[in-house]
Amino acid sequence: MNISRKDFFKKGLMSLGEAVFSVSDALKSTAVAHLSIPDTAGFDATPREDMVAVPHNEHCLAKNSGCFACMERCEQDAIKLTPGVGVRVNQILCNGCSICEYVCPVNPKAVRMQPRATTQEPSVIHAEPPPTKGE
Repeated sequence: MNISRKDFFKKGLMSLGEAVFSVSDALKSTAVAHLSIPDTAGFDATPREDMVAVPHNEHCLAKNSGCFACMERCEQDAIKLTPGVGVRVNQILCNGCSICEYVCPVNPKAVRMQPRATTQEPSVIHAEPPPTKGE
């Protein structure tokens, strides 16, 4: 294939221009969904010990550092961000108030309330025991 340097750059710039126009058209689209975080002033965040927040990170915007609504509103500080993964919920700290589910701007919700897996008090749920020496 024989192509002059001038033609090579000319075709390269034309393809770059086409890409810019296609991106700008996509950004001008009216089909963009506007996410809004609801006001919590009228929300009754009554703790429920029988419920716990469960993250569904496939829908979570925080996974790519785009949203922190649930973490900012959690008074128990039970929700933490793991970059690239999404949010993690400490089930021991979670009091089941469901404010995180209420403020989540995506649909379906990235944090949903579910019944606790155990009937024990949250204070007696223990994590996996630490390994013994030599393991």
